[in-house]
Amino acid sequence: MAFQHILVPVDGSETSYAAVAKAVELAKAFGSKVTVAQVLTLDPYIASEYISAGQTNDLIERARVSILKTLDEAKAKFQEQGVAVESRLLEGQVIHREIARAATEMNADLIVMGSHGRTGLKKLFLGSVAQSVLGEGNVPVLIVR
Repeated sequence: MAFQHILVPVDGSETSYAAVAKAVELAKAFGSKVTVAQVLTLDPYIASEYISAGQTNDLIERARVSILKTLDEAKAKFQEQGVAVESRLLEGQVIHREIARAATEMNADLIVMGSHGRTGLKKLFLGSVAQSVLGEGNVPVLIVR
């Protein structure tokens, strides 16, 4: 199976950069298009004006700047290896839903993402974005630890 378009969600962690390294390998092997993405999570109470009227606030703008920096760092890792890459800043309230939605919208045929490997109480309280993406979408997901 050849992968035409790979979506790589990142969060700036070493785990997500391990997923970037694996995606580089796959993109080179299959000549795949790559998109790196990160989700700006919008708390409905903090961002109500932003969501409804297009206004913004300091907190949202600082988060946006940080995410754009992370996306640029991830893009650089692909470009260093000669892999063409695009980036997308996604916005929404639930990270895994935005990743799954983006994969469908951009016709990605593979999601490559890192997992922190949390178990027990940490997993219960912090959740698992990777596990949720597996359950939410229709696109195959490669989890890198």
